Amino acid sequence: MPVMTKPIPFPSRLLPARFRSSAKTVPLVRLHGAIGINSPVRQGLSMVTVNPVLEKAFSVKGIPAVAISINSPGGSPVQSKLIHDRIRQLAAKHEVEVYTFCEDVAASGGYMLAIAGDEIYADRSSIIGSIGVVAAGFGFVEAIKKLGVERRVHTAGKNKAILDAFQPEKKQDVERLKKLQLEIHQGFIDLVQQRRGAKLPDQEGDLFTGAFWAAPGAHELGLIDGLGNLHEVLEKKFGDKVKIKLVSKPSGMSLRRLFGAGDTKEQAGINVNLNPDLAEDLVQSLEIRALWQRFGL
Repeated sequence: MPVMTKPIPFPSRLLPARFRSSAKTVPLVRLHGAIGINSPVRQGLSMVTVNPVLEKAFSVKGIPAVAISINSPGGSPVQSKLIHDRIRQLAAKHEVEVYTFCEDVAASGGYMLAIAGDEIYADRSSIIGSIGVVAAGFGFVEAIKKLGVERRVHTAGKNKAILDAFQPEKKQDVERLKKLQLEIHQGFIDLVQQRRGAKLPDQEGDLFTGAFWAAPGAHELGLIDGLGNLHEVLEKKFGDKVKIKLVSKPSGMSLRRLFGAGDTKEQAGINVNLNPDLAEDLVQSLEIRALWQRFGL
């Protein structure tokens, strides 16, 4: 009796293009987290961290588009703009469209990332907008008085220590800050108008006041192009066999950062000497938490 053997599949890459599968591949990049702010367990979004992933996604051969998933409450306006501009540069270089998909939040700098897309989509419950600039802090003047602490600051340059949290707030310092914020805010407005153009039916009202909306309201205002999730939108555009390929780089928290350069978790044991930078990291974690809480998350 002859022995039945299983045929060896012919490698599809050796087939002429007309005989290969017609399923399209769309690379997916996830831009999730605060922008330009690091926490003890997560590196924030920045040009340095994001650029290698973007370049990898756009360099995939034969793709019809790149999809970008966004979940960010904002952060650094500079890093937001750098990432936005890099997405547009790569899209122009490789001549592919970009579709952005908003998850829980695409607000402030997160919305700046969203408008890097040729089309923007969001879930009905996504929070969109917050086109504005904010600076927040604390004043400890009365607290240090009660503690009997004297604040000593010596500068070369009269404006070097403006808005010091341990000194009384000065009117001229606040005016200087507000002028700076207005300039940054106008740059944000100009970018939104440039990218969304005629899609914004009413550019008056609350649109540029820092207000934010759930996705249906944002859609009416022209801030997004439609409601829908990543898979359903891409299947409508490229067929139900479209392949979505997540593009990422290895990530994870370095034990060296938490436990110091010479210790590992096992070596440190219970009485670990934490890295001195950890206190600063914890403060940054609170700052990140505050960004998310602005949107009820």
